[in-house]
Amino acid sequence: MSAADEVTEGPPEELVLENAFRKARAVADRLGTARPVLGVDTIVALGRQVFHKPADAAQARQTLAALAGREHAVLSGVCLIEGDRTQTAASRTLVRFRPLTAQQIEDYVETGEWRGRAGGYAIQERGALLVSAIEGDYLNVVGLPVATLADLAPWLL
Repeated sequence: MSAADEVTEGPPEELVLENAFRKARAVADRLGTARPVLGVDTIVALGRQVFHKPADAAQARQTLAALAGREHAVLSGVCLIEGDRTQTAASRTLVRFRPLTAQQIEDYVETGEWRGRAGGYAIQERGALLVSAIEGDYLNVVGLPVATLADLAPWLL
């Protein structure tokens, strides 16, 4: 686990790449470079508006209302540090939400799934009911773009 200071402003793809690097670097500095270190950061972007993890239920409601009936991008930055070698890559998945009523949003917020989730939802849980379509890597939306990681570390295969 990393206690790195994260960047919260900037172009979405640059933001996730920088945060993934900061997380991996903080852990590598603490543990040394004997083992590979992975850092990952995921956000939801609606155009240039970035949605991180909601701070509370009110913010989760606002985020879900903003995403309702619209397509957004889930972006993840991946950073792999192996000794002196640092590799980064980004993954982008498009997700379209169903139109949602205020009651549907409230019911979802009451599940608590929004806690600790970029964009305030968990597609692998009840949040799947919010989604009408997805284009790209499902595992990226879950939070770890495995295909991108495999591109950086083919030795995992």
